[in-house]
Amino acid sequence: MTSPLLATIDQPADLRRLDRKQLKALADELRAYILDSVSHTGGHLSSNLGTVELTIALHTVFNTPEDRLVWDVGHQTYPHKILTGRRERMATLRQYHGLSGFPKRCESEYDTFGVGHSSTSISAALGMALAAKLKGEERRTVAIIGDGAMSAGQAFEALNNAGVSDANLLVILNDNEMSISPPVGALNKYLVRLLSGRTYNAARRGAEKVLGVAPPLLELARRAEEHMKGMINPGTLFEEFGFTYFGPIDGHDLDALIPTLENLKSLTGPIFLHVVTKKGQGYKLAEADPVLYHGVSKFDTENGIQGGKSGGKPTYTAIFGDWLCDMAAADDKLMGITPAMREGSGLVKFAEQFPKRYFDVGIAEQHAVTFAAGLACEGLKPVVAIYSTFLQRAYDQLVHDVALQNLDVTFAIDRGGLVGADGATHHGAFDLSFLACIPNMVVMAPADEAECRALLSTAYRYPGPAAVRYPRGSGLGVAPGASLDPLPLGKGEIRREGNDVALLAFGSMVAPALKAAEALDATVANMRFIKPLDADLVEQLARSHGTLVVIEENAAIGGAGSEVARVLEERGLTPRLIRLGLPDRFVDHGDQVQLLAEVGLDAAGIIAAVRGN
Repeated sequence: MTSPLLATIDQPADLRRLDRKQLKALADELRAYILDSVSHTGGHLSSNLGTVELTIALHTVFNTPEDRLVWDVGHQTYPHKILTGRRERMATLRQYHGLSGFPKRCESEYDTFGVGHSSTSISAALGMALAAKLKGEERRTVAIIGDGAMSAGQAFEALNNAGVSDANLLVILNDNEMSISPPVGALNKYLVRLLSGRTYNAARRGAEKVLGVAPPLLELARRAEEHMKGMINPGTLFEEFGFTYFGPIDGHDLDALIPTLENLKSLTGPIFLHVVTKKGQGYKLAEADPVLYHGVSKFDTENGIQGGKSGGKPTYTAIFGDWLCDMAAADDKLMGITPAMREGSGLVKFAEQFPKRYFDVGIAEQHAVTFAAGLACEGLKPVVAIYSTFLQRAYDQLVHDVALQNLDVTFAIDRGGLVGADGATHHGAFDLSFLACIPNMVVMAPADEAECRALLSTAYRYPGPAAVRYPRGSGLGVAPGASLDPLPLGKGEIRREGNDVALLAFGSMVAPALKAAEALDATVANMRFIKPLDADLVEQLARSHGTLVVIEENAAIGGAGSEVARVLEERGLTPRLIRLGLPDRFVDHGDQVQLLAEVGLDAAGIIAAVRGN
């Protein structure tokens, strides 16, 4: 239920009518509303609880949407959504046809840039700021980026470019990992406000003008200023990029945030504000374990998340994690690499058991792949654990640094296919297409947990670049066993014998294909390999069946279906060919079952396609 003060806020302009005491009360109500809302829908919790005051301050000081707020990743934008007219729709968050969990331009004029991947905010905000200057518009542009996102190269590329521009750009670093001790006390608050104020900056410009006629004196003054500022803040790095640095400042203190932002709003050029916040702020359970409460399913707020480990079927992520530990125990050359996705990619146990062979490189997918290539050059056996959607960011490195040199790197690609509530930014819709066209690559997709383990071993034993892509969530309940034996390279199998229709299913599509086959009396082939495709099996099925149906949870354009069509053409075979895959559009968010039905990749959709319905 919406609290009394929050119920009066339908747009940011309503915030600007409140006094400071009311804004503090609003922050408490907003935090409680987020906690209650996310407990019913699931979503990102810790990061959003940590940005309540910062969001209120930004929308209070800046004239949004005329002034542009550009959020990074979007994990922290629930307060922003609530304060920009979407409060009553929060019950639909991340649900089919409901609110997106990330900023989305078509959803609101306040969502200035669509995101889902990290480290894009400074680049986009710089473009917007320079566009405003070129168009003669007096609006302000603010990028809000987290300390984790600052580990990616693109953020520093943007800083490097912005620092030599004349753009009126404010970059706010939301530091929520406590990597730098949080500022406390009145002295720090006073100094930050002083350094951001007009008096200090006017004096600074005046001193530069006076001392400019005597360069040695000007340089001495600059060194003295940097020495003094260096004693109270760690901004030297950002000053070197050409930004004027302020902070660190307490990101939960509206009495510090609002005056500082008001001062910074009047300054010109590239400005950097360092804000320290706490993930999970205001909810003790999330404060104590922000990782557990980062992305949550529905839960009871009083008791918190219960039963951290499910007694149900293991996820494909867990299957990979167990395999990685087992293979590492058998081969001391195995190295595990993740771009800041230890928990999500299943490397927690590996990190604990093999700490010297575990490498979390930060949110730096490009570096992760080339780093793996370097390890492979020296005879080690790197395994890169990465989500399908994030591997896209390292495509050049995959091509040039790994495949071109035919290096022995294994890619464990999680979240292949439709991932559900995270939506279009996180669906693994394109990996089969962009991997299969690369020379030297081997590309595999398992039908179940046991096959996932076996294909991971196959990829690892292959002396070149190889990828295994598997879906999000639990498998079918097929026990994987303990074997590390590989499967024959490039060989599929017949799972069901039928009559005139043959369903050629790849990976996650084997299960719905088997269901559809009962109604169609169809043959089902578990193809396993996208590359090298089992061309002999394709020919065998084409000669014994009038209709071939290729089914893949990947973009239909350029995917496994294209490989099957190529084999048929090369061998002069002309059966009726139906290619089922993801449509040529970005699929929105929702429950995985709903989304698969929407795009015709469930059993009913397969039956309808074969029957021409």
